Amino acid sequence: MPDSHQPPLVAHVIHRLGVGGLENGLVNLVNRLPEASYRHAIVCLTDATDFRRRITRPDVTVHELQRRPGHDLRLPVALYRLFRALRPAIVHTRNLAAIESQLPAWLARVPGRVHSEHGWDVYDPDGSCRKYQWLRRAHVPLIHRFVGLSEQLVAYLRDRVGVPPAKLLHICNGVDTARFAPAPGARPSIPGCPFGAPGEVLFGTVGRMHGVKDQLTLVRAFLRLRERNPPRVAAARLVLVGDGPLRAEASALLETAGATALAWLPGERADVPAILRGLDVFVLPSRAEGISNTILEAMATGLPVIATAVGGNVELVVDGECGALVPPSDPDAMAAAMAGYLADGDRLRAHGAAARRRAESRYGIDTMLRNYQQLYDGLLAAS
Repeated sequence: MPDSHQPPLVAHVIHRLGVGGLENGLVNLVNRLPEASYRHAIVCLTDATDFRRRITRPDVTVHELQRRPGHDLRLPVALYRLFRALRPAIVHTRNLAAIESQLPAWLARVPGRVHSEHGWDVYDPDGSCRKYQWLRRAHVPLIHRFVGLSEQLVAYLRDRVGVPPAKLLHICNGVDTARFAPAPGARPSIPGCPFGAPGEVLFGTVGRMHGVKDQLTLVRAFLRLRERNPPRVAAARLVLVGDGPLRAEASALLETAGATALAWLPGERADVPAILRGLDVFVLPSRAEGISNTILEAMATGLPVIATAVGGNVELVVDGECGALVPPSDPDAMAAAMAGYLADGDRLRAHGAAARRRAESRYGIDTMLRNYQQLYDGLLAAS
């Protein structure tokens, strides 16, 4: 049993501690839950990057298991031994890559076991893969509570996986509305960015540049925007922050179109709040999403959001009120939405202000923290 003289320990199991929305939400939770209520350990099935520096609590331990590619038969034994050594009160796994950690947790007699789904797997962007459904279904008897971050993920867990409603919760991500807030006065320049002159309109996105995030659709939309030549098109600039295989492809598309000078691709950055404060419109072109942290951060910063109408995006962005929803993989529709903000500065500012109000009223980080503490408290009371 856990040491009764210390707060109970929650062991959070993830694939890798790197830059990403899931990892950002986890670090926010670990840093902000009351220290008197819970201790935390982060178990990385592979490894941890410098992103671990965002953890501000000195008592949080990070364990790297260095999982081998493919089916690593050492991993279940390593997890079992780690859980026996840590003696957590709760094991909380996140996404499909970590769900198999629930069997070692059950064998180690961990009293509380939680699994949450944060978004779609890159190999299963619409949740239709029967193999992945069955893998989740096989673990249902071992898990006390399932959490879906979006209503779509909750429906998937209930209807396709077969999670009983009594085991199922919807807990949305929360955003730090103090850290992500509009700049007072005029738009500040982004450090290192060549854009930001008066009159320029910066359309930007932040995120890993790979597969399902589909930044190439945003690049194509930007190029279509120039072809359409709407009012003030000469003022449009494109900012793509992040790294990954699509970065080189995006640069090649821009170079072929002769638009390299109109776009800035700085790679991965740690100063996301400063970057968002320097944009005018945030764009998320993903083909699939759970609940996007970057949308919440952009809304809290007072930016109108153009997003694809997939997953949790439709829960966050109210079309025509605080942004625009467009079909996925449709550069023409995205270009039309971008043209609308170019042509109407009053609409841009009104939608940005509405986005900030919505983030403050519905998606503050305190709401998320309260929901997770209630979940953990309830599990401990029942164990």
